[in-house]
Amino acid sequence: MNLIEVYIDEVTRRLPEKSRKDIALELRSTIEDMLPDEYTEEEIKQVLAQLGNPAVLASGYRDQPMHLIGPRYFDIYVNLLKLIIPIAAVVSLISVMAHNFIDNNGNETLLMIFINSIGIGIWGIISTGIQVFFWLTLVFAILERVDTGKSQLPLTPSLKEWTPDDLKDIPYIPQKKAISKFDVFGGLLWTAIWATVYFNAAHLAGVYEKGENGLEFVIPTFNQEVLQSYWPLVVLVIGLEIAVALYKWFASQWTMKVAFLNTTWQLVASIVFIVIFRDPDLFNTVFIDYMYDLFSIKNDLSNQIIGSAIVIVVVFAAIDIIQGFRKAKI
Repeated sequence: MNLIEVYIDEVTRRLPEKSRKDIALELRSTIEDMLPDEYTEEEIKQVLAQLGNPAVLASGYRDQPMHLIGPRYFDIYVNLLKLIIPIAAVVSLISVMAHNFIDNNGNETLLMIFINSIGIGIWGIISTGIQVFFWLTLVFAILERVDTGKSQLPLTPSLKEWTPDDLKDIPYIPQKKAISKFDVFGGLLWTAIWATVYFNAAHLAGVYEKGENGLEFVIPTFNQEVLQSYWPLVVLVIGLEIAVALYKWFASQWTMKVAFLNTTWQLVASIVFIVIFRDPDLFNTVFIDYMYDLFSIKNDLSNQIIGSAIVIVVVFAAIDIIQGFRKAKI
């Protein structure tokens, strides 16, 4: 068995047919130049070992990478996956939950809608993640092969090779001061849930009674017309909440500016909540009468509910504002 010929064949069969003959001649000449006049099989093995794996050598002749995504683009690729997949997953989950809440005709309880949405949402997240992974991998695999540069040094997010000056652009963020992506996406998800419930409260929030087909929605808690009349204020709160969440995402840490923006949103949201809950026609009179009969309460139940709700909202808003400034001062 001629080890030289087998090695050359292993290299050339991985190359385009039109270039095999010329490369075979060049490779044979190189191997012969590396061998002494009277060589042994052991010396042949040593030379072939120096040349390396035939697949790697063939890749060098082809001037194309053997890997799908190499070290030059791998760090950017992974960072984009970490950035895009969570965003796509949250958007997918929000859309599924909003669709389920909006399509509900009052025959399902909030708990069942939430459970069904989570089940469908998990599958949607998996499907979305697979699609994002596939298309992003395809883009970087193509980019890897159209790049004609010889350097394999990793690129930074600015698509330039790393230099010590890049360290100046990386801020040090203490762990207690950092704003995690999970907090941001969780906030956006909560915004989608409460906004959907608000604009569909007449079909979701209320009294459920056991019927022939399970729990049935019988009495709405709120007057939907009253809730709808405050839609400009509610949309303002939603817009502020989304804007603050996005700013937190870009800032990645608590600063005094983030704390002030968070305070502004909490104050606006609390004021809007108080204005809406102070409306005397907010609660459905049938619901109030039902609660009177159920708990045998003689006092004004609606005022008790309103007062308790306002206190809870104000307390939680104050806690969030204080925590924001504490983290900003770290």
